[in-house]
Amino acid sequence: MLTYDILIVGSGGAGLYAALESRLEEDLHVAVLTKVYPTRSHTGAAQGGVNAALGNRDPSDTWEEHWFDTVKGSDYLADQDAAELMCREAPDVVRELEHWGAAFYRTTDGRIAQRPFGGASKPRACYAADKVGHIMLHTLYEQGLRHGVDYFNEWVTLDLIHDGQRCMGVNAYSLRTGRLHTIQAKAVILATGGHGRIYWTRTSNAYGNTGDGSAIAYRAGLPLKDMEFIQFHPTGLRRSGILVTEGARGEGGHLLNGLGERFMERYAPDKMELGPRDLVSRAIETEVREGRGGPDDEAFLDLTHLGRERILERLPQIRQLCIDFEGVDPIEEPIPIKPTAHYSMGGVHTDINGCTPIDGVYAAGETACVSVHGANRLGGNSLLDILVFGRRAGRHAVEYARRTKLGAMPRGAFEEAETCLKELMEGDGKETVAGIRRELGRVMSEKAGIYRHASGLDAALADLEMLKDRYRKLMVGDRSAVFNTEMLAALELRNMLTLAETVTLGALARNESRGAHYREDHATRDDEHWLKHTVAVQGPGDHSTLSFEPVSITRFQPEARTY
Repeated sequence: MLTYDILIVGSGGAGLYAALESRLEEDLHVAVLTKVYPTRSHTGAAQGGVNAALGNRDPSDTWEEHWFDTVKGSDYLADQDAAELMCREAPDVVRELEHWGAAFYRTTDGRIAQRPFGGASKPRACYAADKVGHIMLHTLYEQGLRHGVDYFNEWVTLDLIHDGQRCMGVNAYSLRTGRLHTIQAKAVILATGGHGRIYWTRTSNAYGNTGDGSAIAYRAGLPLKDMEFIQFHPTGLRRSGILVTEGARGEGGHLLNGLGERFMERYAPDKMELGPRDLVSRAIETEVREGRGGPDDEAFLDLTHLGRERILERLPQIRQLCIDFEGVDPIEEPIPIKPTAHYSMGGVHTDINGCTPIDGVYAAGETACVSVHGANRLGGNSLLDILVFGRRAGRHAVEYARRTKLGAMPRGAFEEAETCLKELMEGDGKETVAGIRRELGRVMSEKAGIYRHASGLDAALADLEMLKDRYRKLMVGDRSAVFNTEMLAALELRNMLTLAETVTLGALARNESRGAHYREDHATRDDEHWLKHTVAVQGPGDHSTLSFEPVSITRFQPEARTY
């Protein structure tokens, strides 16, 4: 049996930072278990920047202003003590990442360059062209290798092993061999990213962003928090949903409707294109609904006035993506865009150190909900979240591992996971992963998307119940043991169906509009009744039960958001 002090599940920015922080204590054995190679993790797709109040472009910027912008952007649902901590620690984690080798762009006097981002009062997004996530990911992976972190690439975690009070490890499936393994660990950090792929037909998320860590935690009895809040990024490429960074608007890009109008003056007259993402996405949808969209119900992002040199220097990857996936050169013509499912504000309910109610189980990054983003995340705060809370989870796991002995493995833990795989492999139904997955994406996009209504959400829950029934009749056509990607897709689909239900239930329960959650039948924010978090736990029959917790308000009283 494989044995480690600390095991990290997931190899994005949060997981790699947690692993590196854990391994800096060189007497501890640390491993990362990931279903992809670390450099293929979705953090590498992050383009625009990471927020920190360094004051390099505007010396008057402070962490307090960053804190207020974050709370305001969250539509006052962020826990203010957690958001304060994140903004306080932001300059330190960015500088630490720089010292490890992250090559940020520079000002003329050699300091880290910063650009404006949506919802921010000052330009504080630290960037490297439009590839900052790629640079962060490679830096953290390189340092992990240097410090002796072990990596289990192309391994799929099935479930946590625990006794209800403390964690003993995980069961995991090796794609390379087709074998199931138990890995014993004192502490497990879940950092598998978000669950945007539940909107399968239109999302900026990588194929692997199926919410594995959140679903694993949920099945272990851990609570999920604020799952109804899904951020739709305003600028996804029209056909594919691939992201066009907010940095393109930070550099001065204009949003146009089908009539050629800069329509954001109707919705955010001061911030214009740099309003918060929830507001900008709804503005685009409204323009289309009211007949002012393009021929394919799209809007346009115009960069042509920036000039060739600036686009090639600051947005080279965006230009290439537009050419490859839309046949459009943004130097010459506007980019056709539509909002795309982008970020999961909800996740595993944790404290500021990533701790959960099961001792030794942690969550960090997009898998977790601390909550620092509330109802709407500001651009540039996602990469900051994974750095701050990945590091904190790693540090706390070290303290826990030092005072804890490996626990005895409970009976039957391996056999349950083995039965799960066997039932999938031997299923003789007629349903396919692709068919169920496609229908899941349609249901969530149409009935639990940017605009929501009780009738649509009720219908979505009924549809999800039917899809879960179809999943029980699934047939995995590939019966081979080695690199069975159809088996992997079936396991991921199980997780997506689980999380889609929690998203929809939370959206149906929250009878107000706040941040990224917009109810057409409850179109205003209701601070009197809904200044609280939803908390979902697995109830009888695999269905969620909801409870509520108050928001932590330490300084900023809720007020109307204007931009």
